[in-house]
Amino acid sequence: MKTIPILVLLGLAAGLMPAADFPQAEISNGEIRAKLYLPDAEKGFYTSTRFDWSGALGSLVYKGHEYYGKWFQKVDPAVRDIAYQGDLVVSEPYTAMLGTPEEFETGGLALGYLEAKPGGTFIKIGVGVLRKVDDSRYHHSKPYEIVDGGKWSLKKNRDAVNFRHVLRDPSSGYAYDYQKTVSLTKGKPEMVISHVLKNTGTLPIDTTVYNHNFLYLDNQPPGPDFAITFPFQLKARRAPNRELGEIRGNQLVYLKTLEGQERLHVFLEGFGNTAKDYDIRIENRKVKTGVRITSDHPLSALSCWSIRTALSPEPFQAMKIEPGKQVAWKIAYEYYTLP
Repeated sequence: MKTIPILVLLGLAAGLMPAADFPQAEISNGEIRAKLYLPDAEKGFYTSTRFDWSGALGSLVYKGHEYYGKWFQKVDPAVRDIAYQGDLVVSEPYTAMLGTPEEFETGGLALGYLEAKPGGTFIKIGVGVLRKVDDSRYHHSKPYEIVDGGKWSLKKNRDAVNFRHVLRDPSSGYAYDYQKTVSLTKGKPEMVISHVLKNTGTLPIDTTVYNHNFLYLDNQPPGPDFAITFPFQLKARRAPNRELGEIRGNQLVYLKTLEGQERLHVFLEGFGNTAKDYDIRIENRKVKTGVRITSDHPLSALSCWSIRTALSPEPFQAMKIEPGKQVAWKIAYEYYTLP
């Protein structure tokens, strides 16, 4: 894949095209109807360098409830992460993703970034081979040039989309064959994201992946109608803003509805080293609906990030893959309504 100019990345990520013009696929199992944006370097909804390009979930509807609305109204490359312009929530291109986006990182950096010299290359899994500009610290909000976007292929059917990304960077020794399948379970209100990451290079792949989970359930702002429940007693690395939220046993609750520029961000602890603790329930008693998120791979870290238009539990999972080996893991989303 050819080098992609940064200005093109910024323009496309800014959402200048109507939503209907982005390459997309709709899937349904009779219970759930979902819309996925597809990877495309020139016309894709997301063409930046933070999140894995596959599985961008533009919409998921169950029993008339929308779980993943558009939580930002404008994209501006000049802002840092999130900003506010009057009533508008403004995102930088690198964060302007929807649904259940995932980001791969290595020690808070990108794969091979520390080893690369200025002008050399490093890897962002699910994105491509990127160019290192200088000796400054890596940050996912910086506009890195995509030297090689790898090869994307797709398989679509009525209730699933399979994404495959094959990438090789001879200069660093890193290479992989990555597959993600977003499927709707037959006869159940459930979405499953299945992953297989195979190391086809000469160096170990040591990485952590987290899901940002941009929930905007029926456009409800995070507030006292929401509760986020875990199967263990929560601890916070630092207590959340006491005016906005607090921990109550195994729940994170909101004490007021987020508004203006208010933000709740807390790093959570208390989980064990088995997959049973990756079990998160988000419920809203006003619109009487919820979602349960589980996985077959354990947590390595956990946080929750919220602004007035998005509620985002962020579960992290760590893995080390030796050359010639692969790791497979799944994340399941069960959608339901409350009595």
